[in-house]
Amino acid sequence: MSSARNARYSAPSVTDRLTDWAFRAIVAATRPLPYERRIPTFGWIISRVVAPVLGYPRRIRRNLALVCPDLTEVEVEHLVRAVPDNVGRSIAEIYSGREFLERVRDLELEGEGAEVLQRAHVENSPVILAAGHFGNYDAWRGALTERGYRVGAIYRPMDNTLFNSHYLKAISTIAEPLFARDRELRQMLRFLQGGGMVAFGFDQYFSKGARLTFFGRKARTPTSAAELALRFGVDLVPIYAIRQPDGLSFRILVEAPVPPSDPETMTQQLNDALEAQVRAHMDQWFWVHQRWKKSD
Repeated sequence: MSSARNARYSAPSVTDRLTDWAFRAIVAATRPLPYERRIPTFGWIISRVVAPVLGYPRRIRRNLALVCPDLTEVEVEHLVRAVPDNVGRSIAEIYSGREFLERVRDLELEGEGAEVLQRAHVENSPVILAAGHFGNYDAWRGALTERGYRVGAIYRPMDNTLFNSHYLKAISTIAEPLFARDRELRQMLRFLQGGGMVAFGFDQYFSKGARLTFFGRKARTPTSAAELALRFGVDLVPIYAIRQPDGLSFRILVEAPVPPSDPETMTQQLNDALEAQVRAHMDQWFWVHQRWKKSD
């Protein structure tokens, strides 16, 4: 919880204030709706109203043209709508707090890595979880925490401090602790060495990252999760929450630990595993990221 409070303060701009006001208005307008209507309604608003204002359609089309040029125009236009819809649903779920947790708490952990996590929980052994911006990553965080697993996550404080304050409160409701990236490394290491599980994201552009491959293109990728796994001799486990066709429920998939080798090889395996999931569920990855840069 301390990450946003310790973030360097800068006075919010007019744009920051308007963005935060608009977001709060959407949350307030949809909150009275029953959960089963609130989530798709929020997704529709983000997809049809907010996404065009933020330039999401242009970014999605650009990324798809770069790495998936064989997609038809119909498929691309479907993703232009469906990707922001998933983003909106995920936000609405996070802001639903206990209602959301009640729906994920009893989800079965599937996959070869499920037993690894169960054993680590029982033995109080550290694990590093590797996750992308796919499905709703807070669904598996909530599912594990509700089982009593000690799950922490690296958190990047947002530039918009107004939005950051209530967003951090919302994701803290799902699971704690959260560690501010580049600011709370010692706290994170103590938690890990004390037997905690720490989640790392690896699917955003990182200027100092390794030039690895994602969807057939070079993409700067952070190798910190693999480096830490090797340093402490702990399992590096990919995990996903896959949204189901009803748009409201999830499968929690825990893959087998990545075999220890070297940071770049291990991180490339994470990229390959995530790519396989994205190709199977194209609408569930955050295609608005600037994942690939021309300079690379």
